[in-house]
Amino acid sequence: MKITTILDQIDLGSMALPEFQRGYVWNRDQVRDLMQSLYRRYPVGSLLVWITRTESMSIRGDGPVAPSVVELILDGQQRITTLYGIIRGRSPKFFDGNPQTFTGLFFHLDDEIFEFYGPLKMRDNPLWINVTELMQIGAGEAIQRLLANQELQPKLTTYINRLNAIDGIKNIELHVEKVTGEDKSVDVVVDIFNRVNSGGTKLSKGDLALAKICASWPEARQEMKACIKRWEQAGFYFDLDWLLRNITTILTGQAMFSALKDIFFSYYQEGSQI
Repeated sequence: MKITTILDQIDLGSMALPEFQRGYVWNRDQVRDLMQSLYRRYPVGSLLVWITRTESMSIRGDGPVAPSVVELILDGQQRITTLYGIIRGRSPKFFDGNPQTFTGLFFHLDDEIFEFYGPLKMRDNPLWINVTELMQIGAGEAIQRLLANQELQPKLTTYINRLNAIDGIKNIELHVEKVTGEDKSVDVVVDIFNRVNSGGTKLSKGDLALAKICASWPEARQEMKACIKRWEQAGFYFDLDWLLRNITTILTGQAMFSALKDIFFSYYQEGSQI
């Protein structure tokens, strides 16, 4: 599937992010590496999606969701979020992270490198091209700007080819693996996610516990993050896993998330208000 088609599917709500997924955790080096690989047409891996009924799963964010069946991204969130941010010039609706990580990416027409904007180096230098702007206006308009600059004429053909290579990233095909079947519960899908992500960051037991909680209480993550934010403003710094452990201990008398198996999550919602 073309990258631009994947982004369109996200905008339409046909492709989304399950609530149990972590937020955006990439850094700028990873963003640059991805774009450099795509620019050189190196393989960047496939996507893994879970096809499930819309009403059976909690979805991240407040974007539109397809009315019957949705494809939930299990593997590839960081790559797709990065590409969405750079190509669209904004974060997707399911975004949870720092948008500055992929904002202000530039490309040097001579050196063929990607770097984030630095005014001393890049201001008024026509060799530095704003990647997001290029994606927005297209290679044709960017080439017209090159034609108007006499300083760039000696290497015009080379520069045009490089602009087309960047703009063409939108049309690169990514393979999409699909997980289907009525037997695919959240537990099974998270296990699949962890196995294919063996080289990356696995979902913790806290993530899995939160996934189960969100299935009955979709607002759980945001409610608890709001509590953590209020405490930060008061000078107390905790993370989501700490809060999950504490509520679980209050409700069950045990800190192990396995103790939640006998808890109705309406009780968990009440416990978080304590």
